[in-house]
Formats: sequence, C-alpha cells, structure tokens
Amino acid sequence: MTNGSRDCVFTNGRLVLDDRIVTGSVVVEDGLIAAIDEGPSRAAGTIDLAGDYLLPGLVELHTDNLEKHFVPRPGTKWPALAAIVGHDAQVAAAGITTVFDALSVGEVSSGGDRLENLQGMTDAIREASARDMLRAEHFLHLRCEISHADMARLFRPFIGDKLLKLVSVMDHTPGQRQFTTLDSYRGYYVKKHGMTEAEFLAFVDRQTESSRLHGADNRALVICLARENGLALASHDDATAAHVEEAVAAGMEIAEFPTTIDAARASRDAGMAILMGAPNVVRGGSHSGNVSAIALAEQGLLDVLSSDYVPQSLLHGAFLLAEAGIGWDLPRAVKAIATEPARRVGLQDRGRIAPGLRADLIRVQEDRHVPLVRGVWTAGTRVI
Repeated sequence: MTNGSRDCVFTNGRLVLDDRIVTGSVVVEDGLIAAIDEGPSRAAGTIDLAGDYLLPGLVELHTDNLEKHFVPRPGTKWPALAAIVGHDAQVAAAGITTVFDALSVGEVSSGGDRLENLQGMTDAIREASARDMLRAEHFLHLRCEISHADMARLFRPFIGDKLLKLVSVMDHTPGQRQFTTLDSYRGYYVKKHGMTEAEFLAFVDRQTESSRLHGADNRALVICLARENGLALASHDDATAAHVEEAVAAGMEIAEFPTTIDAARASRDAGMAILMGAPNVVRGGSHSGNVSAIALAEQGLLDVLSSDYVPQSLLHGAFLLAEAGIGWDLPRAVKAIATEPARRVGLQDRGRIAPGLRADLIRVQEDRHVPLVRGVWTAGTRVI
C-alpha cells in the first residue's frame, strides 16, 4: 500500500543498530538505506523523530493471526479480502513489515475452519498483494500436521509457490511434545472444544490412531519436499533430546517453541535457531505450562521471538527482554525480532539498519514500559 515518497531523511532519532544505539540520522534513497550519520541532519524536509527510537521493521515468522480475521467468531466467516486487509493493518500497526502467515495444513480436531479456509486465505494474500492493498510484505509459513490423513494432498500444491519460504513439522498426538501428559492435553482441548469426558477419550483414541497410520509417512514427505525445494524447515514443540536429534537428522534449522530447557539446550548444541513466543515473555510464562522464554533468554537459548497469537507482543516482548536484567540490551533484543528471523529464512535484504538494505523502518516511543509504534515505513514508503 503506497503512501508517499521512497526518499526521505530521518533525523534526531535513537537509531538501534547491530550493537549499539546512536543518536543520528538515516538517509533513504529509492527505498533503500543510503547512509547513516551520527548527529542531526540539516537537509530540508527531514523527518524529526524528536528522540524516538528508529528500529528496523520487524520480521514475524509465525503468526496465526490471519485465522482470527477469517473467522472472528465461531461459525462466522468474514469476506476474504476484508479479512487479509484487517490482519495486515493490525500487524503493520504493531511494527511488523515482513510477516509469515502461519497456515495449518491438516487439523487436530474435526469440525474446525482451518482446512476449509486454507485455500481462501492463500488466495486472499495473493490477490491483496497484487492489488497493492497491503502494508506489510506477506509470505507463507505452512504448519504441517503430520498425523492428519489429508495433509499430503493439501501440502503438495504449494510446492513451487514463490510465497512459501518456511515449513514447520507439527505433531499434536496426545502425550508428547506440547502436551506431555494426558491431563495437560485434556486441559487444553476440553476447554477449547467443550468436550465431555467420553468425547475427549474418543478424541484421544482417534488422534492416536491417525498418528499411527499417517504420521511417519507424512513427516518423511514434508521433509523430502522441503529439502528438495530449498525451503527452511522448523521442528515444532520439541520436548526431548530425541526429538531434537530427529530434527537435526532431517536438516531442520529452526526449533519452534521447544517445551523444555533440555530440548532448547540440545537445539543450541546442534546449531538450530531457537524460536519462542513473545506472549510467553509478556505474560511471564507459557500458557501451556512449558518452559519460560525469559528463562531461555537468560541462559543464551533464545534467538528469535514470534508474536504467535498477539501481533503487538513482538515489539513489547523485545523491550521487556531488554529491561529484564538478564544481560540483554535493546540491540540484542531487536536482533531477535528483525535480524535473526530475516537471516534464518534467507531474507538478507532486511532486518537491520544498514546501508544498502531495504528501508523497512519503524518509529517507536516508549511510555510506561510499553513501546508505541508512531510510524512505519516499508521500502521507504510510509504505510502507518
């Protein structure tokens, strides 16, 4: 969504660079960062940041926020283009200039909307992008539920899609990964779907059998197709060293939401990037009772933050990490929400304030420890 010139000069801002914060100016020419200068600029027509922070635009690798716009209430479907525009406006207002919409391929429970909406969501992203209706740049992150019988049929048509850059392997079979006990599984799914105990036990039996029938073959297919087509691979909800060993053997580069500190440490030892949810940081812990993201950050076991289900949490979580007294400063925290996510999916043209990179930039003011986004530019064009 274009709105103004791709050339401008930002001045009098606190620039969050790779390893320091400097008060200075940024020159943008033809949508790229042309120069960085310490001190004020005397050029005409500058954008005076009045001491606010200037950060690189945020890069979001895993958000299911689009689904909430397609189905804002159970059984309520929203028009597709309106849904993607609403989602895009929300993520852009949160400072996210590159977003990987995480869409489920396969479903855990029956009767959900995800399978029905998969094609509609991807078509809406393409159409809205082609019509220049969006503020952020959108890519696809396919979350492959390997225990689902139709996963392979749903996944194959996306191979070769230019929007697809990230694939995660998920397995929500009862008793492992995110839900290591039947009680934790019960607590989540009974609350989510309002099941009786008999319905829940039947659900567990169906999921276990479906995993036995389809899990191994689907996992092998996803890994093979992703590697053949140069797609970044993520392993979802690893809980044990054995899970990590499987991920490493498959060539996975990202450990998405490891549920235990042992799994996170094994992922680090294997050279995988560790991705955790920013809501975990903002809330002070996992909603599922798994390992704290702040605890991982304190031990050097956190590389990437994801907003997951709350777009505004990405920037908020980074500022909280910088203020948590765990050895992180703001430049390090910004790496986790811009530099590292971009690098891990091969987007070398963004994620930092540096000459030659895209001028994806956000103006941020902090008020009572809550960061407020005051302006957003994508490739030098103001969109918020």
